[in-house]
Amino acid sequence: MQQIVDKVYTTGNRFGLEVNRTKTEVQCIGREKQQMKTSLGGIELTQCEKFVYLGGVVSADGFCDRDVDIRNLHSIWKAKDIISKSTKVLLYQSMVQSIVLYNSETWTIKEDQKRKLKTFEMVVLRKCGITRRDRRRNVDILKELQMEKDINEILQTRRLTYFGHVTRIEKDRYPNILMHGYTHMNDDLEGDQGKGGWTTLQKIVKS
Repeated sequence: MQQIVDKVYTTGNRFGLEVNRTKTEVQCIGREKQQMKTSLGGIELTQCEKFVYLGGVVSADGFCDRDVDIRNLHSIWKAKDIISKSTKVLLYQSMVQSIVLYNSETWTIKEDQKRKLKTFEMVVLRKCGITRRDRRRNVDILKELQMEKDINEILQTRRLTYFGHVTRIEKDRYPNILMHGYTHMNDDLEGDQGKGGWTTLQKIVKS
């Protein structure tokens, strides 16, 4: 190891490249811990137990426990020094929100379900570094994170987009027939359904 370090050091100096001796460290990978005494330009290098290389954690024991732990989404979400708030928002929108709203264009959404979606979203977003102790309103949190729409507004946009797609296809195709089809309700049912029934289109517009 010492010979390799000396060769890198002398060859680099020949071409005007200087190795930072304060930031350079060495590591011995293996199940048995071995103390290495390696110097660079007369300064003994620090032997480290782990270091990050291309986003992965390399441990001296050769195992991947620390590398797996650091990829835990919950710990990453709460950490302030790993990724910025803006990056966390992008992760939420691309990895979390897209899964939650999968196939949501066909949902018959109720107010209770909207509240659950909103609660879920705010729980996730508050882990971006804004806690309940900050006493911040949901609207203010969305504004701070530069999110123009909440999850329910995005849901409605997706439903209307799908509606536009269906209305443009041939009227004899099943999606169009189902969209304008009439659903008969039981007269005994109460609530916002009322008596009679709704078309799928009416449910989309109403919700």
